[in-house]
Amino acid sequence: MTTTVTPQADSLSAVSTMPVPVETAKPDTTGVPDPGSAPRGFVAALEGMRGLAALGVMVTHVAFETGATGMPVLGRIWDRFGMAVAVFFALSGFLLWRPHAAVARGGPAAATTRRYLLHRAARILPAYWVVVCAVLILLPSAAHPASAKLWLANLALLQVYVPLTLTDGLTQMWSLSVEVAFYLALPLFALALRRLRGPAARWRAPVLLVLGVAALSWNFLPVPTPAGTYSDNWLPGYLPWFAAGMVLAELVLVAESATVAPRWQRVLGSRWPMWAAALTAFLLSATVIAGPPGLQRAAPWQYATKMGLGAIIGFGLLAPLVLGAGRHRLLRSRVAATVGRWSYGIFIWHLAVLSMMFPMFGFLPFSGGFLHVLALTVGFTLPLAAVGYALVEEPARRWVRRRYG
Repeated sequence: MTTTVTPQADSLSAVSTMPVPVETAKPDTTGVPDPGSAPRGFVAALEGMRGLAALGVMVTHVAFETGATGMPVLGRIWDRFGMAVAVFFALSGFLLWRPHAAVARGGPAAATTRRYLLHRAARILPAYWVVVCAVLILLPSAAHPASAKLWLANLALLQVYVPLTLTDGLTQMWSLSVEVAFYLALPLFALALRRLRGPAARWRAPVLLVLGVAALSWNFLPVPTPAGTYSDNWLPGYLPWFAAGMVLAELVLVAESATVAPRWQRVLGSRWPMWAAALTAFLLSATVIAGPPGLQRAAPWQYATKMGLGAIIGFGLLAPLVLGAGRHRLLRSRVAATVGRWSYGIFIWHLAVLSMMFPMFGFLPFSGGFLHVLALTVGFTLPLAAVGYALVEEPARRWVRRRYG
């Protein structure tokens, strides 16, 4: 029943090293940066933004399943709420690249590759495996009996490379597959830029910007793929979104080292112009220039446009939170922080929950009831996410920290 229309990334921690919007330092509660890899101060606004982005992805999937994306004008807006994935990918780029940006400017050494990958695995895999097993065993529509290929591809997060292995309740996981590819590629990016240190570090942001722009050409390349898979679902296609966060990490370190706030920091750190730019990019993404509605495949130029607009959205929403001095009270609220803490669980559970809402409550797919189904999906997903966070996510991360440091 459930078919993915937009991707979503893993839950990212809201931490930062910036002196202006940083709250009192506290332990990393979500475990994205590797312990000891960089100075850490908790930025509650990032946590809140992450929670809102998770709900945005849920909105677009519920809208698709209830047929709300077919509404005139507003349907395209619901369809493009999935652009919230750009925020998650940019957050990954920012938080995971920041230790390397700090090292290039004389900061503490980043975690070893082994340690980094162990903490990434602890962050992603245990809770994810629980959901995969629950869906493939219990969800009636998830291709029962599931084949060995289906099991292996989903457990190993290889869905974007193995044909016909995206199944009901798990179709959103293809974006997590892209996220894991970024985790694996990150040490290689750091190695490639290892010479840009000290005075040469000023070239790091321009190099990453060029990388992001160059990646916009990915969908124009004749990349051979197995039947049933598409190269635009692979990491190179989404590098502009990750690169937006990586560039932001470099800019934050530049701003930190400046004795007087640069003029560009005052612009990029200002909420209203940056959020207006992000809103404009979002509205443009809901037009034909970013691709047709629904599951129709975009032309290469439309795909490139969508990636460029997503980079603007991610950068525009995050830059004021880490470069500006705003208080961001809503994003720093206890409710927003709690939703942000549970956001990974929201992502991995919400499509399985959504699949069950229709038979449980008598709704017909693609036949309306958007607000009712949305409320029910949120109501059932949040407790599952909370339980998963308390019983699986946090214990797994704490165990790895105790065992491996």
